[in-house]
Amino acid sequence: MFEFIQAGGWLMLPLLLSSILALAIILERLWVLRAKRVLPTALQAIKDAGISRQNQGAQRIREAMQAAGAHQVHQLEKHLSPLGTIASITPLLGLLGTVVGMIDVFQQLDLAAGNAQQLAGGISLALITTATGLSIAIPSVVMHRYFIRRVGDLVVILETQAQKTLDQLAPGAELCNLSVNP
Repeated sequence: MFEFIQAGGWLMLPLLLSSILALAIILERLWVLRAKRVLPTALQAIKDAGISRQNQGAQRIREAMQAAGAHQVHQLEKHLSPLGTIASITPLLGLLGTVVGMIDVFQQLDLAAGNAQQLAGGISLALITTATGLSIAIPSVVMHRYFIRRVGDLVVILETQAQKTLDQLAPGAELCNLSVNP
């Protein structure tokens, strides 16, 4: 394994760090974005915000609930941007490693009139970073899309429940979307 990482060159270090960070984010989001963990606390925070403004009129209740909801959505979306960035940059880092490796192979061939076997070996080593980058990016993209969808589903539930609470506190008032990003 160490030889594989070493063969990929210095660009394997950011790829390795990216894979560790992506795995940490994925595990953390899988733990945090469970409905039975998220919904009770998020709904309670939104309800508490509305109840705290109950004597200040429908507009103030709605504003407080929307602010609390926006905060909850922000918490749900936490770390998704870095995961998306990792999914985007790791194939590019892998490609950069391949290009750097190919430049090195051709420089060595130029210096010591190498044979085709040496060229093939150098190319396979150069492609290690591309394979590594894609191996990190593919699951990162899949999980990023899954988490985006999961957050969207949770937000719909929060909005529905928040509207029910608003109907109880201020009949006739409508809650706008809680989503930070439409």
